[in-house]
Amino acid sequence: MSGHSSYVPSTGFEKWLDRRLPIIRFMHAETSGFPCPKNLSYFWTFGAILTFMLVVQIITGIVLVMHYTPHTDMAFASVEHIMRNVNYGWLLRYVHANGASMFFIAVYIHMFRGLYYGSYKEPREVLWILGVIIFLLMMATAFMGYVLPWGQMSFWGATVITNLFSALPLVGEPVVQWLWGGFAVDNPTLNRFFSLHYLLPFMILGVVILHIWALHVAGNGNPTGVSVKSKQDTVPFHPYVTMKDGFALVCFLIFFAYFVFYIPNYLGHADNYIPADPLVTPAHIVPEWYFLPFYAILRAVPDKLGGVLLMFGAIAVLFILPWLDTSKVRSAAFRPLYKQAFWIFVVVCIALGWLGGQPAEGGYVIAARIFTFLYFAFFLIVMPLLGIIETPKKLPESISQSVLEKAKALGSGGAAQPAGSAAAPDKNA
Repeated sequence: MSGHSSYVPSTGFEKWLDRRLPIIRFMHAETSGFPCPKNLSYFWTFGAILTFMLVVQIITGIVLVMHYTPHTDMAFASVEHIMRNVNYGWLLRYVHANGASMFFIAVYIHMFRGLYYGSYKEPREVLWILGVIIFLLMMATAFMGYVLPWGQMSFWGATVITNLFSALPLVGEPVVQWLWGGFAVDNPTLNRFFSLHYLLPFMILGVVILHIWALHVAGNGNPTGVSVKSKQDTVPFHPYVTMKDGFALVCFLIFFAYFVFYIPNYLGHADNYIPADPLVTPAHIVPEWYFLPFYAILRAVPDKLGGVLLMFGAIAVLFILPWLDTSKVRSAAFRPLYKQAFWIFVVVCIALGWLGGQPAEGGYVIAARIFTFLYFAFFLIVMPLLGIIETPKKLPESISQSVLEKAKALGSGGAAQPAGSAAAPDKNA
């Protein structure tokens, strides 16, 4: 799907380099000359936003590490030193801490967009799987980073989450002891988490490069789900997509800046401003908000091993998603039943997030079990079944046709409708 490079070396050095290492020609073909569907919406801008946020997290993390001390006696004090004594240390820490939340907001929108528009379907299976690997690495990195301030929630969060591995038969206890570096959460644990938290973002960057490579092989999806059939269906990545990505990034940064400068601790937990104390257990131990849906699934099962398996299963099911959806139509815009099921699934995920922050008792546990069932039912029952019983709407002949019909409908004051009535799906969709 990469476009033919129209790059022409203009200087003597560029000509010399192009004959020996055509890196500028390659970058031009993969960026400026890369053809993109002309009907991409702003939901396709979150890939660029996520790349930008990854760079922000790496840069701020490197600077913060220069002032952080990974020792249980000094970690909490070193964070306070960063906040009070380092020039703009408060800004660096708030950008880094809130940046993690912004990262997850963007990645959840990115994933829901993929679910809605069928971005995981052939030939994009590897692209989707690489995205799920990035998501897993993000979760591991965020969890280990949350431990580093060594506050009450950091310490007890690490204790509770690492203890989950002990439920695994045979390997559970050795894994826990390796994570702890001993027989309790202590200084070796903090050093291990600090080392891995520093390493994993660079692993994420490597997988992101593979993710982008896979995207450029398969090409962008689009809201109609119709494959690119001619040059008239595409526009160059620059300036059309870059300008759209740039505008969306500015809007996202305004949202990000609001949290950093006005409510920097809104998404955190007050107990983490209390130094870690192994002798005092917080009344209510909760992870960061972006882990809450999986935490609710974990607590929905009374058996510890069952809860752990379900929690990891909630992520593992994403790896096999391309083979669970049996429909030949990609976009939910042409699948009326799937569209309804998708929005119910969104509500289920939000409900699980809310339940994850509530006490594991009474009606909260019952509700968590119901929504856990609905979560897995969406992937294991609804998606395979709808591909068999659903009659999709007729797809447009091309991307250009859908764009022209939408423009015509908007120009006449009406709502854009998919072309045609119910019919068999396009085999190329």
